[in-house]
Amino acid sequence: MPYTQHELLNHKLEHLPLRPGVYQYKDEAGKIIYVGKAKKLRNRVRSYFQESRNHTGKLRMLVSRIRDVETIITDSEAEALILENNLIKKHQPRYNIALKDDKSYPYICLTRDERPRVFPTRTVVKDGSKYYGPYDHVGKMKHMLETIRKVFNLCTCACNPRNVDLNRGVPKWHSCFDDYFEQCSGDLPLDVYQDKMQKVIRLLNGNTSSLIRELKEEMQIAASALNFEEAAQLRDGIDALQKYSEKMKMVTNDEINRDVFAIYADREHAVSCGVLFKIREGKLIGRHNKVIKNIEGTADEVLLQAFVEDYYTGETAGIEPDEVHVSHDFEDSEPLLEYLSSQVGRKVKLIEPKIGEKAQLVKMAESNAKLLTGEYVLQKQKAEKDFIPNSVKSLQRDLFLDRLPRRIECFDNSNLMGSDPVASMVCFVDAQPRKSEYKRFNIKTVVGPDDFASMKEVLTRRYSRVMKEKQHIPDLIVVDGGKGQLSSSVEALKEIGFFGQVPIIGLAKRLEEVFLPGKTDPVMIPKTSSALKLLQRVRDEAHRFAITFHRDKRSKRTFSSELESIPGIGAKTAQKLIRLFGSVKKIREADKETLIKNAGQKTGMLLYTHFHPEKAN
Repeated sequence: MPYTQHELLNHKLEHLPLRPGVYQYKDEAGKIIYVGKAKKLRNRVRSYFQESRNHTGKLRMLVSRIRDVETIITDSEAEALILENNLIKKHQPRYNIALKDDKSYPYICLTRDERPRVFPTRTVVKDGSKYYGPYDHVGKMKHMLETIRKVFNLCTCACNPRNVDLNRGVPKWHSCFDDYFEQCSGDLPLDVYQDKMQKVIRLLNGNTSSLIRELKEEMQIAASALNFEEAAQLRDGIDALQKYSEKMKMVTNDEINRDVFAIYADREHAVSCGVLFKIREGKLIGRHNKVIKNIEGTADEVLLQAFVEDYYTGETAGIEPDEVHVSHDFEDSEPLLEYLSSQVGRKVKLIEPKIGEKAQLVKMAESNAKLLTGEYVLQKQKAEKDFIPNSVKSLQRDLFLDRLPRRIECFDNSNLMGSDPVASMVCFVDAQPRKSEYKRFNIKTVVGPDDFASMKEVLTRRYSRVMKEKQHIPDLIVVDGGKGQLSSSVEALKEIGFFGQVPIIGLAKRLEEVFLPGKTDPVMIPKTSSALKLLQRVRDEAHRFAITFHRDKRSKRTFSSELESIPGIGAKTAQKLIRLFGSVKKIREADKETLIKNAGQKTGMLLYTHFHPEKAN
């Protein structure tokens, strides 16, 4: 007998290794929906499926969709860290935090050749080249390239020898635009060229003080050897390097290399921004930031850890820090520190400073993160405000409306032979449901199954309140039904003095006819029109919302009636019990202690005796 998918998953969970590695969760279609790393794969993966854990809504949704798990064993946690980030960037799983540069930043590229080239770019290619940056302003990058040219007399153009048309007269080896200005360094001996490149790397990493001292020593040696031309070139290079160094902002009194990370999360708009300050020899040499999306249910320290790990495992890290300062401490920083130490060649510290100069640096980074997050939210809101779906434009055209129906409110009734009558209102903004503004109505004044009167009551209540509280009015009102429902709605709006302020239509389901006030014949919108499809979506959502509310109300009434049949329990007590336990089934299954604890001694015993008469005796 073949195993089911659930049984196979359980079998895998029971036989996972207690070793470091990466796990990948897959859904029913085999698509990777989450990637994570672990010190011990078995413990970490099985923890997702433990009901006792306090899972967030996002995590519960992830677990409900897991149908398979794949693991990759690594030799260390540091290897797992690198592999995890590479897999996340490759597959972009739905339930992983999404990190994205908020714009295309400029970088300085150092190619992986025998004679490496240095040039500006905005495109990061995984070809073994090193990328330094990103620079938050192109002027800073140009200043750095100019300094490299003046200090080391190196070419910094992006021209590749393999891509040059030799028929245009460019020399075969140089193949460089700087060659026309006698600045190309292609004729330098290989050892000299590579030595210059090592110094360029030190400059790009912000180590200017030691570089200036070294160049001064070389200048003195050249002068002592009476090589005055070389000494003059070194002097000019030192002057350019000192000018560059003086323009860097001094932020600390010591010369320790630090990376300072901070994040700010806007929970209302479900977006966060991470900021990195690169401090070399006490000077702020650059800033890097990323927008972090998909943050629902994710703690600030987890967001920050994802940002830091994403940066150091990327193509543009330029790892050089002695210390890493963070605004939130990590849950498990050992894999990252192991990786950083292996790259730098010395032990790297991770610090969450609380007081003093270092804490002020972190606060400065946090302030920048907050500002950038606010700017991103504003830009996003502006883009959403400026974007108008074609279906909204088509609806304005097909119904001859004076303004775009960007905000639509739709109403529907629901009852069963006149019992438990309710109504719903759904709101769509720019063709998308705005669920936070949905409304439910208990019908109060209508007896029996009278949809016309129910619709009149609901619109009277809704728009009387809108006028009284000066709420935002819709661009279009839609009622589910034909002429009868529309006439009742128009009558309601006229009685409260709201008619004429907002266009109102009725949508009949049988032939999808649209009725307008004062018009005998309906408007027939083409079946293929996006406008009709939008109206159908709005109407169907109102119907679903009304039916769900009606069923909930009827169900609670039925449950309450069953409890009210127990001697000594009235209507109010029954409703209170339903709120406490959620259902009659849970009350029936509860033990005596639970019933007494939640309902009180007397009521608890009444319930226990009713549902468990054999035990009560």
